[in-house]
Amino acid sequence: MVSEEVEMKLYNAASKGDVTTLAHLLEEHPYLVHGVLFPCSRNLLHVAAMHGQTPIVEELLSLNPELARGSDSQKSSPLHVAAARGHVEIASKLLSAAPEACWWRDDQGMNPVHVAAMNGHVEVLERLLEGSCFPAMERLRRGQTVLHLCVKHAQLRALEALVEKLGDLVCAKDDDGDTVLHLAVRCN
Repeated sequence: MVSEEVEMKLYNAASKGDVTTLAHLLEEHPYLVHGVLFPCSRNLLHVAAMHGQTPIVEELLSLNPELARGSDSQKSSPLHVAAARGHVEIASKLLSAAPEACWWRDDQGMNPVHVAAMNGHVEVLERLLEGSCFPAMERLRRGQTVLHLCVKHAQLRALEALVEKLGDLVCAKDDDGDTVLHLAVRCN
């Protein structure tokens, strides 16, 4: 069992980008890269992704690439976290380590593409959709598309970027029979 003090130092190193301290702590306690969990059951990679610490993400992926496949208590992967925060380079590294995570749904039923779109992170969206547009075609509860999310959350730049790639979804109806255009008219 590791002390709370060591866990706090590890969290601080991951969140502040202190690679030297992180490496030192993991050298002393190598099992921590696999097993330490923070609030909401987040692993070290979740913490680094949340705080935009690319060097820490690189270090952790080199030590344990399986961390990219971890989910927190809300079923969010580190890729969900990077997508929500708009960290393009981190999303790219996580996608390389676990490309299947682009399809994973959190406890709200959203994959990282949905999360990036809802938050208006166009550059992350572009990176997530480089390999395949299919994750963007996944529907949410009530039949909503990623385009519906963009309209509901007033993310017009993301909507424009997605319409270019996913034009066919513009006519897709949700369970209430609303297309993106119906929803846009109602929201304005």
